[in-house]
Amino acid sequence: MLKHHVNFDPLIHDFPHRLDMPDSYWASTQDLPAMCPRLRGTHQTEVAIIGGGYTGLLTAYYLANEFNIDCCVLEANRVGFGGSARNAGFVLKGSGRLGYQKMAKRWDLATAKGIYREFSDAVSRVEGLIQDHHIRCEPEQKGYLKIAHNEKAMTQLTQAARFISEHLGEDAEFIHRDQLTAELMDHKQAYGALRLNDGFGINPLKLLLGYKKLVQAQKVPLFEDACVLQWIEERGKHRLITGTGELTAKKVITVGNAYTPKRFNHRVDNHFLPILSQIFVTEPLTAEQLTLSGLKTHQVTMDTRILKYYYRLLPDNRLLFGGRGAINGKDAHKERYLQRLYLAMLQCFPSLSSINIAYNWTGWIAAAMDDMPHVYEKNGVGYSLGYCGSGVSFSAQAAFRLAQQIAGESVPDLPLYTQALPAFPLPRSRRAGQWAYYHYAWLKDKWG
Repeated sequence: MLKHHVNFDPLIHDFPHRLDMPDSYWASTQDLPAMCPRLRGTHQTEVAIIGGGYTGLLTAYYLANEFNIDCCVLEANRVGFGGSARNAGFVLKGSGRLGYQKMAKRWDLATAKGIYREFSDAVSRVEGLIQDHHIRCEPEQKGYLKIAHNEKAMTQLTQAARFISEHLGEDAEFIHRDQLTAELMDHKQAYGALRLNDGFGINPLKLLLGYKKLVQAQKVPLFEDACVLQWIEERGKHRLITGTGELTAKKVITVGNAYTPKRFNHRVDNHFLPILSQIFVTEPLTAEQLTLSGLKTHQVTMDTRILKYYYRLLPDNRLLFGGRGAINGKDAHKERYLQRLYLAMLQCFPSLSSINIAYNWTGWIAAAMDDMPHVYEKNGVGYSLGYCGSGVSFSAQAAFRLAQQIAGESVPDLPLYTQALPAFPLPRSRRAGQWAYYHYAWLKDKWG
């Protein structure tokens, strides 16, 4: 029986094992299938995949289906315990924390276009997987709204919409406040919004379990409750040792994202910052509450704060609302963080002051030092890390690119794929830096 470690912290605990599903809204909508067996005894495979979330499952699917490469998936707990089933279910063009205009300045316009195309293809890839394989994950109304939370942000969004339309080949619509209020939502802090037309919301747990079925249909061995406690590299092979067995592989892909052990492999150790996100889901809104709040859309929505809030109406008219949680895992379930998030919702929609919270949970995401994800393979070891909240969509593209790299195929010449994940210069000070950054960001968000 798996046990739930409610205060798990990637920078404190050695291994992310003996963890159970979060008590999330998503878990209430889906009966979980029986767990796959543990790894027992000694096994061999061409490619070992560590992590049974979106990236791990889809990498296994593409290796088997597209390239006919023998592979095996090791999941530390059960499929659905980690970030892939704790998120808000936003399928959108995520770019980490780095905007496309900044990308063009850091590199050049061609690179920014290439990265934008990869993130666009990621959304299309997820949509294609859902449609082609009939994954019943409740995809909602298309559209991604980015809300300007002050006048300066409104100016920046207007410029961003122009940049995207002129240089990236996408019709980015800027919506003025009056139109936003009349047609979409009566958001009391909104000064306008940028809208992209291809984002959408899904039930992330149902999507994940759909991916699990794809892997099982390919007859790929999938072991659950199989946390890798030791990774030994010797004579050109990799020995992955769990509590009950050992897997020997020629190549390894590690894709635990923020649930990667704190000391695991020199390629990823100290190369990411785990950030705790918190999400709550309300009771279903009544017809009166929908009218008073002006909520007329199920499009996925995020604001322009540095410490962003994100929200959407679910299919049963519950409001999902999320943002940053505590800094340390030990504080994850303290009431003040939920209360802070609830007050943020009321600042947006004060008419919902009587609504009750039905579900509340947390989950870790991973940020990279340079604010962008890295999907990288060298000498038979690959990883994908640093989604920074955009993993629902980009994990699908990352998995395909990882499978290509393992198969020896070329991938686009973009920093996403050609640059290794940079290490944090003072890894033991990551939390202190995060604390200082949060306070700076809070002041910046409040006063502009």
